[in-house]
Amino acid sequence: MTGMFHNIHSAILDRMRFLEARDAQDRDDGTPRMQRLRQIPPETGKFIALLAASVPEGAYLEVGTSAGYSTLWLSLAANMLGRRVTTFEVLPEKVTLAQETFRLAGVENTVELIPDDARRHITEFDEIAFCFLDAEKEVYDEIYEMVIPCMVKGGILAADNAINHQETLKPMLDRAMGDERVDALITPIGKGVLVCRKV
Repeated sequence: MTGMFHNIHSAILDRMRFLEARDAQDRDDGTPRMQRLRQIPPETGKFIALLAASVPEGAYLEVGTSAGYSTLWLSLAANMLGRRVTTFEVLPEKVTLAQETFRLAGVENTVELIPDDARRHITEFDEIAFCFLDAEKEVYDEIYEMVIPCMVKGGILAADNAINHQETLKPMLDRAMGDERVDALITPIGKGVLVCRKV
């Protein structure tokens, strides 16, 4: 079996590069915060793809699609394993961008985009194998408490911004680090990723 990162389809790579350039421009030109892509760096993308490729059978969720950059990384793992990613985004302009991303990258068969608040849907999934959380920080606590009970044994929740938003996320991070339902670790990759594995 070919590794995920060795033969990434050119359409996916092209869209990744486009979004990386757009994200860098957003950070440089003073684009208002809510309009910026605010996406993960490539090293975080590779990291979550590796995590997603190592989980048992079950649903793949992403909370916070933005323009679909992180979803493309997750789609590499999902495609390799014959699975699908369900991703949630609430901002209409980001939904439109993400739809364009998935169409141009040719991953529409691997990705399902739900233009709604994930909190309305998470409980519909009773066997979550992987969840990537990268949304507004005030929802992290609630998402965490919804996802963990629905995870399969060996399933992984990865939450971005665990270092650069450590102060804001402290209650949720403290909860995860002391939660007997998971083994938890904060990794210094990108802006910090909290990794929780269901025991």
